[in-house]
Amino acid sequence: MDAIATVPPPNTGLKEPTTAPLVTLLPLLHHRGVPTAERPGTWVLPHCPRSVRIARHTVRAALRRRGADDDTVDRAELVVSELVTNAVRHARPPLALRLHHLDDATLRIEVDDGGPTEREGARTVGSDPEEHGRGIAIIALIASAHGSHRRPAGTTYWAELSAAEAPLT
Repeated sequence: MDAIATVPPPNTGLKEPTTAPLVTLLPLLHHRGVPTAERPGTWVLPHCPRSVRIARHTVRAALRRRGADDDTVDRAELVVSELVTNAVRHARPPLALRLHHLDDATLRIEVDDGGPTEREGARTVGSDPEEHGRGIAIIALIASAHGSHRRPAGTTYWAELSAAEAPLT
């Protein structure tokens, strides 16, 4: 698996990719997406609604840096939005985003969470029920494959995007 180069996290003032240890970046981050030196292509995100925007920005920057076409970037942003939103609304921290290429034509997007919450989040309970339940269906329409697997400390939700997929319309 080919990890995508780590890009600077948004709004940190960093201009170049970094492999600095996480602890040295903490004063800059203030709860922004954090690239991890141990796993290039992995970003630790705060467990809050703002992470959806951070994740979209991170994916867009990483894929553009790698030369991805607009369609791939758009589809990846949509998948990441859905996966991170679900993690924030329905799971416990920690939250991490991971991007890597399985081969020249397949991008794998993974979101790790800390497992299901004991109760629904306030944002979910307070929202219109018609606004929920479409995320996985959307992912199924645009991903070549998707799924999840349990880990000892939580769950990983993943989707694969193929360069051969039809563009979003």
